[in-house]
Amino acid sequence: MNIAQVAKQFDLTAATLRYYERIGLIPPVKRKENGIRNYGEEDIKWIEFAKCMRNAGLSIESLIEYTSLFTEGDKTLKARKNILVEERQRLAAKLLEIEETVKRLDKKIKYYDGLLLKKEEEMKC
Repeated sequence: MNIAQVAKQFDLTAATLRYYERIGLIPPVKRKENGIRNYGEEDIKWIEFAKCMRNAGLSIESLIEYTSLFTEGDKTLKARKNILVEERQRLAAKLLEIEETVKRLDKKIKYYDGLLLKKEEEMKC
């Protein structure tokens, strides 16, 4: 696949895909003889992974480190796992924080529902 097709598939820009590759968020993409990027199945999997992890809130730095370690092979399995464990712990803590915020918002909304109901009752004839 060419960069335009991949960009469309993932709702990214070609510039974003080039950036991901340049900073090491995804491994280097093979190129055709004319220098045009030729995205294969593995490249697509890396882009899916990177986009999923970024959407979930993983840091670019952690993902770059993970990708770099991955390219070094199996000797980095433990280090890669550690990155994922640390990011999972950070996200789990963030999830608890979000849940508390949702509860607080629910209370505020309920408060305003009460005020609105009171105003509606005052306006009845």
